[in-house]
Amino acid sequence: MDDANRFLCQAIELAHANIAAGGRPFGAVVVGNGQVLAAAVNEMHLSHDVTDHAELVAIRAAARAHGPEALKGSTVYASGHPCPMCLAAMRLAGVGTVAYAYSNEDGAPFGLSTAEIYAELRRPFAEQSMAIGHVPVERKSGRHLYEEWAQAREGQK
Repeated sequence: MDDANRFLCQAIELAHANIAAGGRPFGAVVVGNGQVLAAAVNEMHLSHDVTDHAELVAIRAAARAHGPEALKGSTVYASGHPCPMCLAAMRLAGVGTVAYAYSNEDGAPFGLSTAEIYAELRRPFAEQSMAIGHVPVERKSGRHLYEEWAQAREGQK
């Protein structure tokens, strides 16, 4: 069995265990340099936090244990097709590869597809169901928020 299948099977086993624990059928394994950095399941049933998807819980654990640099170029193995939130987080973290075992099409009959969210996000903001808009705020201090951040970072070097 190659590494991809081995780690995908591990993610699926985590998902099975999560079902038995009352959770959703999702598990994820983060691998860097051939080593498992973290593994996790969807914890929404425990935390009531809609962002506690298996991929995000695993990425957070890997970053805490190994530092955020360990995620650069890593691979995330997920039992199911990652949602847009998880994929965005993986991109921000520098994950290099994502592999998943079950597709959105596999999950659709069970209400486990995020295909509609992907479709919604492809539309311009004005055509999406959630109101999204830029509202410029007049600065009272004269200091630009991002400028202040850049200066603070420069001072830390």
